[in-house]
Amino acid sequence: MSATARLSSAAGRWILLATVLGSGVAMLDATVVNVALPRIAKDLGASMSGLQWTVNAYTLTLAGFILLGGSLGDRFGRRRMFVIGVIWFAAASALCGAAQNIPMLIAARALQGVGGALLTPGSLAIIQASFAPDDRARAVGAWSGLGGVAGAVGPFLGGGLVETAGWRWVFLLNVPLAAVVVPVALRHVPESRDEDAHGRFDVLGAVLAVVALAGVTYALTEAPSATTSPALVIVAAVAGIATGAAFVLVERRRSGGRGPQPMLPLGVFASRQFSAVNTVTFVVYGGMGVMFFLLVLDLQQVAGYSPIVAGTALLPVTILMLLLSARAGGLAQRIGPRLPMTAGLLLAATGMLLLTRIGPHASYVRDVLPAVTIFALGLAGVVAPLTATVLATADVRHAGVASGVNNAVARAAGLLAVAAIPPLAGLTGDAYNDPGAFASGFRTAMVVSAGLLIAGAVLTYFTVRDDVLRTAPGPSEPECKIHCAVGAPPLEPDRSPRAA
Repeated sequence: MSATARLSSAAGRWILLATVLGSGVAMLDATVVNVALPRIAKDLGASMSGLQWTVNAYTLTLAGFILLGGSLGDRFGRRRMFVIGVIWFAAASALCGAAQNIPMLIAARALQGVGGALLTPGSLAIIQASFAPDDRARAVGAWSGLGGVAGAVGPFLGGGLVETAGWRWVFLLNVPLAAVVVPVALRHVPESRDEDAHGRFDVLGAVLAVVALAGVTYALTEAPSATTSPALVIVAAVAGIATGAAFVLVERRRSGGRGPQPMLPLGVFASRQFSAVNTVTFVVYGGMGVMFFLLVLDLQQVAGYSPIVAGTALLPVTILMLLLSARAGGLAQRIGPRLPMTAGLLLAATGMLLLTRIGPHASYVRDVLPAVTIFALGLAGVVAPLTATVLATADVRHAGVASGVNNAVARAAGLLAVAAIPPLAGLTGDAYNDPGAFASGFRTAMVVSAGLLIAGAVLTYFTVRDDVLRTAPGPSEPECKIHCAVGAPPLEPDRSPRAA
């Protein structure tokens, strides 16, 4: 199929509507669920580990399958896999809304992540394949910007739903949205695929990745629990580490041309700069994942905020990311990524440390807004330069793979940090029901998380080169210039000629 849609045409607007709404469903879910966690805990009798798994089950399957999801779309049709992902996500959301206990909710959240892994890369691939080349960058920019708006609306919408209709509607809202997306996509989005795609899929690699992450995550989450057998924790940890080693061996073998095309082509890590920036990504997004998980809980359980006020407390993050990400990317192009990223991470760490002042009856204007604003300003200076550096170290044909790997690394980091840091800070059992205990654990967790951001700043300063954006063979300018990538760096489209 030839890419001929124009952004100014009715056909182009329909394509943009379908892809923005589809990816927006997943982005909304990522921002609204945290707001609902206290009510979920109260209604379903969840422990702290249950809340961790409510967040992590989704992240686990999304991180494990997102690279495979893109490959499935290339082979079987991007529209087809996008529609399947939206339907899958909606069905899993309905199961979340109907959950009668925490194990059922966790299982449904894991299914949601699979749907997200199908629809998220599919929405971007559809734009890349459908729009005329001279309109493609503007279409991607509109997609990323409008998706960012969905992220900004999410916490406010989630808080409103929790207060008025109940926490189940945080999930059930996805069903009517999907009912709009699917017919629009089937009627107005042209089908496309990569005609050169061949061979078998790396399903084994994806399964090994998920099992490895699940084993390590279980061990980190349950190790402090007095009700979990230590032997079971040890078995899970050993199994996770062993499966992780098997994953590396399988991907190395497949990167050498034996068997299916690897889900994670290890050749991209031959670049020291690519490895360095992904190490920074892992450290930084681990710290940020903990903050986004705990802050809204702390505002409700300790400061006494309502769900809607707690949700909107994070609004400065998404607004400043939308306003400043393109400017930060432009600055990195001019002076190099090292200083903007280093300064941004130190600023974000400062904001995170200021969050430790939140206590009972905390003032939003005095205690919350300055800290969140400083954190947001720092984050806005980091993500676009980080994405540009990732792209600059990859061949132009592998821009999509490079950003997909970076996205998966960030999600895996958030998964493991949310599993490990809260228990280390003393947030176990029903600690969220004790405002004093939760406040103490929250402060400890913020200090640890800020330390991760500071470590990321040090790594950036000593390992990321400024000349990488000028000398590397890859595309150093992200097409997703406007975004609010709080969960992971933005995905970038495959820029090879055959992608269209």
